[in-house]
Amino acid sequence: MNLSVRLADSWSINFDRKGFEDPSIILCDMPLKREKSRTLRGLRKREPSAQAVEVPANQLSAEERTAVIVEELGNVQIQTKEPEFGNFLRSVILALNRGLQTSKDVAPIVGSLHRSFLERGRSELRAQIKYAYYGYLANQRFTKTNLEDQAKLADLRYPAEWYPATREIQRTIHLHVGPTNSGKTYHALQRLEQAESGVYAGPLRLLAHEVYTRLNARGKPCHLVTGDERHMIEGDVSMRSCTVEMVPITEDVDVAVIDEIQMIGHEERGWAWTQAVMGLKAKELHLCGEERTVPLIKELAAAMGDDLLIHHYKRLSPLKTMSTSLRGDLDNLRKGDCVIAFSKVSIHRMKEDIERTTGKRVAVIYGSLPPEIRAQQAALFNDQNNDYDILVASDAIGMGLNLSIKRIIFSTTMKFNGRSEVPVETSQIKQIAGRAGRYRTAAQATEMSGNVSSSPDAKTSNMSPDVSPAQTLGLVTTLDRSGLSVIQKAMTSQADPIMSAGIFPPDSVLISFAAYFPPSTPFSYILIRLHNTSLLNPRFHLCILKEHLKIADAIEPVKNLTISDRIIFCAAPATVKDKDDPMIPVLRELAECVANNSGGNILDIRGLKLELLEMEVNLGSRMFLEKLEALHKALVLYLWLSYRFAGVFNTQAMAFYIKTLVEEKIQTVLSRRTFTKRIEKQKSAISTDFANIKRHHSESENQDSRKLGAYLSDHGRSEKGLSSTDFQIAFNIPDQIQGSRSRHGTQSRSSLDLVASLRGQKTVQEAVKGEASP
Repeated sequence: MNLSVRLADSWSINFDRKGFEDPSIILCDMPLKREKSRTLRGLRKREPSAQAVEVPANQLSAEERTAVIVEELGNVQIQTKEPEFGNFLRSVILALNRGLQTSKDVAPIVGSLHRSFLERGRSELRAQIKYAYYGYLANQRFTKTNLEDQAKLADLRYPAEWYPATREIQRTIHLHVGPTNSGKTYHALQRLEQAESGVYAGPLRLLAHEVYTRLNARGKPCHLVTGDERHMIEGDVSMRSCTVEMVPITEDVDVAVIDEIQMIGHEERGWAWTQAVMGLKAKELHLCGEERTVPLIKELAAAMGDDLLIHHYKRLSPLKTMSTSLRGDLDNLRKGDCVIAFSKVSIHRMKEDIERTTGKRVAVIYGSLPPEIRAQQAALFNDQNNDYDILVASDAIGMGLNLSIKRIIFSTTMKFNGRSEVPVETSQIKQIAGRAGRYRTAAQATEMSGNVSSSPDAKTSNMSPDVSPAQTLGLVTTLDRSGLSVIQKAMTSQADPIMSAGIFPPDSVLISFAAYFPPSTPFSYILIRLHNTSLLNPRFHLCILKEHLKIADAIEPVKNLTISDRIIFCAAPATVKDKDDPMIPVLRELAECVANNSGGNILDIRGLKLELLEMEVNLGSRMFLEKLEALHKALVLYLWLSYRFAGVFNTQAMAFYIKTLVEEKIQTVLSRRTFTKRIEKQKSAISTDFANIKRHHSESENQDSRKLGAYLSDHGRSEKGLSSTDFQIAFNIPDQIQGSRSRHGTQSRSSLDLVASLRGQKTVQEAVKGEASP
């Protein structure tokens, strides 16, 4: 018979199930007719604005969590031909009210609802109810033998056995551990350069590209292989630089280097590092990362039968936590500073504030920027010969990017985790802070490495800094006084050790497990059931299915996709935030192309908003920048799929060209938007303050003329060429007169006004034009 399940806030599904009833179920929001209980009414705090704020689930008692779950179930209207789903829902509500002392069929569902609420918040309860019902129906269908066979497939306790060919090799693992900027990766790469064959695996395409460039510059031909880009060198090439997800576990190599090994514990991407550590067929395996990985790597090496050598490193340049903050005053920023914020909105707002307040140019780096743009912004900041003095960045700089940062300044110590604001972890604070006072950038290392030799003892380094320690001192502080104590405590604390390595079921397990379900069973449910059924060793954790489930649901309506197709799509570099995300129609359209084995020309993909390239750059709209970023992500997805479905997505060269055009447009917006906005705001400030400044000039005209004359005589300058900086020097204007501005204050003076009167210009707009011109 045919079971039709329609979820009003999700998608429609039809799948056959032998022996099932045939209800039609519609879930949609409806207000509770009964008055909410006193317990439930007390779950929300009120702020002065009277806006309701949800209390995090982990701050609620078990009784309060139960009340929230019951309310969510009560907000579901059920219309069905058969009462099966209604009976199921009532039994769950009854079980919730009674606690876990209920039937063996419903008790696990009650437990899963509580876990889902605790781990992912109220927004995930509706999805969990959906999956719970699928499980309830499936359990009625499966025999005891079926369930036992599924349990065997879901036994993931011994992931080392997934790579039998690698287990036949006696490997030596070199674990290079130490703080940021200690030369760990440098020494590992020295060994890679000496090898006949090898592979580098890093967390970012930027890092893979750096190593690719470095090896080829040394006369070691090297391929570049990432998810969405491949540069294959002609001839006999035995070196490869790749992102960690793309490691070639079937190839024999002499040396392999895996960077940022602490990522093995990441809740989403950790599986890739575990796969590389367990699967790479390398005689020497060099792992580079933090000290807190040592206990876990020891256990993994013992389980795999590999030899392990641990090399400890010390930081090459000193790092100091300052005793004072910037007291919220952006005028205290100086060249080489990096301000840390943890959201894209905060980063752009901070960039605007700094440029408007200080007149300095600001580069930005955050995760959703294309890697190419991040590299360009980093280059602008590192270049000492331009006016990009300050960097505003997210935690994206904490992972391997080479930046000439003198001082790290945290604007906050809280970070939004998708559900609520949480404190930034100690390990993340230390990794970000460690970017200050870097020993040398990648470009400098490439230039000098030919003149630097490695010590035979891997525990020490004979690299001599090319600058004095005083010049490479890294400083760490906060923008406001409130967060300084948090940073000081974190910098003197030891981060918690990594207790488990992430894993993900191999494709072969997923395909075999899915074979137990009818063809139209939602693939997201199959993923959830496998995760919930899995048996794990305490030293491993299953990586969460956050994006996998969203992508699986987005392409669920597409027919004729095989399980292998759906597995590939779920691993794609796509992020779906909500049901209105513009990535959903793109995913669905690309999946239709695969299902139909045609229609993959990039110009025919309607979801790609290529018309943005024909629009004028809107410098005043942050939304325009976000649309460009979304288009770039969609193009990266197309390119990623083009390497896996080459016969369908056959306009790869054009996709690369369009991607380059989008990157150029993004770079234009970033370089001009806020600076132009700053000039416009200065015009407004000039119009307001001009009368006051002019009166100030009149009162001190004689004294100012003498000072100006002396200054011009000393420097051989004319009044027409006088800049605002010259004016401040000549007149020795204190900051409070020059126009200093606190983070939340307003500009009281404008140096452009003063320059305007000195230049004898008739209008303020001419002064602005003169100051803004080269």
